[in-house]
Amino acid sequence: MTTAVTGVPQAASDDPTYRILLIEDDLGDALLVEELLHDTGLRFTLTTRTTLAEARAELAGSPLDCVLLDLHLPDVSGIDAVTAVRRLAPHTAVIVLTGLSEDRAGTDAMAAGAQDYLVKGKVEADLLQRTLRYAVYRSQTERASAEAQAIRLRAEENARLERGLLPQPILDTSTVRVTSRYLPGAEMALLGGDFLDVVEGDDGLLHAVVGDVSGHGPDAAALGVCLRIAWRSLVLGGHRGDDLLHLMERILVAERGSQHLFATCTLLTLDQHAGTATLHLAGHHEPLLTTTEGTWELTAAHGIALGIVPEIRSWPSTVIPLPAAGALTLYTDGLTEGHNGTQSDRLGVEGLLALIVKLPTADPAAHVDLLIRETHALNAGRHTDDLAVLRLDWDGLPLRTG
Repeated sequence: MTTAVTGVPQAASDDPTYRILLIEDDLGDALLVEELLHDTGLRFTLTTRTTLAEARAELAGSPLDCVLLDLHLPDVSGIDAVTAVRRLAPHTAVIVLTGLSEDRAGTDAMAAGAQDYLVKGKVEADLLQRTLRYAVYRSQTERASAEAQAIRLRAEENARLERGLLPQPILDTSTVRVTSRYLPGAEMALLGGDFLDVVEGDDGLLHAVVGDVSGHGPDAAALGVCLRIAWRSLVLGGHRGDDLLHLMERILVAERGSQHLFATCTLLTLDQHAGTATLHLAGHHEPLLTTTEGTWELTAAHGIALGIVPEIRSWPSTVIPLPAAGALTLYTDGLTEGHNGTQSDRLGVEGLLALIVKLPTADPAAHVDLLIRETHALNAGRHTDDLAVLRLDWDGLPLRTG
């Protein structure tokens, strides 16, 4: 076992340094490969191992650009050797080293996933240089293509989930302006179990929901979609308040199966004629009210989250008088549970309110986008919960006196 590092004088300063692992049990052949690498003029680091077992740590952990693989190792040989290396280092270029008498070994190895092959005794420095450069380039291209495909598939999955979690509002006569945003907790992640919706009922009232299913991943997302669709169907069917929440809880318990998932949500009914908002909180936090005087968190009675103790069925209502013009913002805790620019302090509602004061409020959509961007900047990637934000803006509600 040897490790060698070289810096080649004739290589350009911006040339890459190739990280190479040689798996070769013949010390003479290993020395020859090392000498040829020096003659290529490439910058490289070389680690040599004599068996696949010895090479496992490097294959599984160390970042590598290329593996030079002898097909006849003491513990594995032939196509099995290529398959084992590709399994341990799927994004690393593999060049196999074959003997003079092995006519089909090289092509069979490429069919098994190797980028190229070289015949021992027929390798010169120029050939090794070209082969290594091309193999690494091809491997990097394949990896980039695979990543692009994964991103495309993830985008398609998110698009399908988004149609379920972020539906188009159903607004007939209402003049309330609706702004909604939904972001996964991590880059390239699937949407999670947060959900929101807005519909206008046949009674002329505007109904809204924001909710959050516990957990992450496809199971939480599927349950979030289910609850969102159930909420819309039940509201349009005339169910309201604690009756609506009871039916949603029954659906949650039936759909979650053996998983101990639960959901929090805020239900809001906005009566534009009466100038009031009625809240039902099921384990969720209060919305924010914005007026010309500022933004603050509303005070409302709390009920239990859905699915925690289904027998309780306790979701008291709170009626909030509304100003003639203003906005209500409902959100999931992904907006407040991130860090407040430090490692230890959470942003929380107080931090969120302090941040809102500094932001321009003229355009609701721009305000929500800027608020999300600022909370993400403060958090700096330390918290990875999904977030959903729903803002309702109105103007011209009845003036309330007394």
